This record gives sequence, structure tokens and C-alpha cells, in this order.
Amino acid sequence: MQHHHGPESGHVHDHSIHVAQDKLKQALVLAFVVLLAEVIGGLWSNSLALLSDAVHMLTDVFALFIAWWAVRKSQSPPTGAMTFGYHRTAILAALFNAVTLIVVAVVIGTEAYRRLNQPEPVNSTVLLATAAMGVIINLYIGWGMRNASHNLNIRSAMLHVLGDAAASGGVILGGLIIMTTGWTLVDPIISILIALTVAAGAWRVTRDSCLVLMEATPPSVEFSQVAKAIQSIPGIRSLHDLHIWSLSSNRHAMSVHVVVDGCLTVAHTQRLIQEVETLAGERFGIGHVTVQIECPESPHDEEDMFALDRNWSRH
Repeated sequence: MQHHHGPESGHVHDHSIHVAQDKLKQALVLAFVVLLAEVIGGLWSNSLALLSDAVHMLTDVFALFIAWWAVRKSQSPPTGAMTFGYHRTAILAALFNAVTLIVVAVVIGTEAYRRLNQPEPVNSTVLLATAAMGVIINLYIGWGMRNASHNLNIRSAMLHVLGDAAASGGVILGGLIIMTTGWTLVDPIISILIALTVAAGAWRVTRDSCLVLMEATPPSVEFSQVAKAIQSIPGIRSLHDLHIWSLSSNRHAMSVHVVVDGCLTVAHTQRLIQEVETLAGERFGIGHVTVQIECPESPHDEEDMFALDRNWSRH
């Protein structure tokens, strides 16, 4: 049996992690500034849409802090109790942030429904000025994190921020309508649209986080193609106990038992293992590979044997 770690654990990955940490710290400070401005502006203007945006911004600040902490924690070295390290800290953070977004969406929607039945006056000038600042800063934060969006934890934080930018844009539209027509019902209507947008993005992150925690095959990897590719390597007779999962959103792992023809030398066995590792890394982006070599006489459950005619396609 042999373990292999892909190049993502090297210097390039470490550099990207440090960049992500710096971006998150900068985003956290800017998000806090927007939060203060929207709370003051929302109370001053009596705008539910702006206060809803401020509540969303509060979750942004919390989400960015959790994301920063998770990125930092994920770099902690493995221990005897945590042999894979703390990579899934980031996934737990992403799931937590997504759940908080869903709660926020429900709260915003409930208050918006109340205001639909009991409209309240809104100061459109203050609303517009505050929301415009929110759009500019949130777009700047989101743009700064775009290169790290392959990381599910960073993506959940980025969705928080970009969702708030979209919400602020909706608030601006509502402010313009109120200013020109006096129709204050547009404020709770936009709040409901904000809540639906927030909930949709949160659901996607929740789903992706749960797939990682359930050790599902990564969406970017086709299980049957991996199995067929391994079985096509000369010298490999069959395979079984093939498992493909994610340690985090951008770190994939695989373990497999391969049955080889006849009695091979240690050197030949080593070459086969290297071929499987190279195939998994270069073709499928799987960086941590465990291969166990077996001879045909080794005991194993026939039900675990990979059959080419079995339907292993993703449903």
C-alpha cells in the first residue's frame, strides 16, 4: 500500500492560502465599515430594505471572520487524532455561513411581509447614499476574492458579499422609485427579493458542503471514468474498494485495491502504483492517492469488485 500527496500541498498552495488570508482580512475591515453605515442609514431613513441589507451585512462580517479563521486553522499540521489535518474546518465554516444566510433570509422575508400590510414612510435620499456606498465596497471586496472562489469556504464568504452588493443595488432601485413616485411598498418588495436571492445562494453552498462532509465523489470527477482508466493500465487485472472523496473543496483523495496479474517484482509493483498516482493526479485532479496491490488469490468480496458493465455513472 502506498500514499501519494499531489503538488497542491507544496509552495504554490501555501502561497495561495496566504493570499486568501490577506484578502479576507481586508474584506473583513471594509465589510464592518459598510455595516456601520447601513445601520445608521437604515435607522435614519426608516428603510426596511436598508436595515435588511445591514442584517445581511452583519452575517457578511461574521462569515468573513469565520472564513478567515477556517483558512488559518486548515493549515494546522496533522496530529495523531486528526491524521488528515484540519482541511475540513473550511467546509464546516462554509456550511455554518450558509445556514446563517438561510436564517437571515427567513427573518427578512417575515418582516417584509409585515410591512406589505403596514407600509411605513422611507427617507429615499439617505437610503440611496448609504446603499450606493454599500454597492461600491461590496463589489470591491467580491472582486478581490474572485481568484480564490474554487475554495468552497472562500466562495461562501464571497457569496455573502456579492449577495449584499446585489441587495444594495436593489435598495438603490427602490430608493429611486420611492423618490420619483412615493410608492413605499417597493421597499418591502425589494426586501423579499433580497431574501430569495440570499436563500438561493445559501442553498447551493449548503448542498456542496454536505456533499463534502458525506464524502461523496467530487462533482468534477466521474467515478466510472476513473475506474475504467485505472483498469486500462497494463498489468492491472481488476480493481475493487475504489473510493473517491474530498478533504476540502479543492483537495480530493482516492483509495483503491488493484488486483495484478501473476507474481510481480517489487520494482514492477512500484511502477504500477506510480502509474495509478500519475493518472489520478494529472487526469482527474486527485492529489492524495492510496493504492493497495493484491494478487488474484487475495481474499476479497466479489460484490466490491468493479464491473465495467455496472452502472457507475452519476445520477
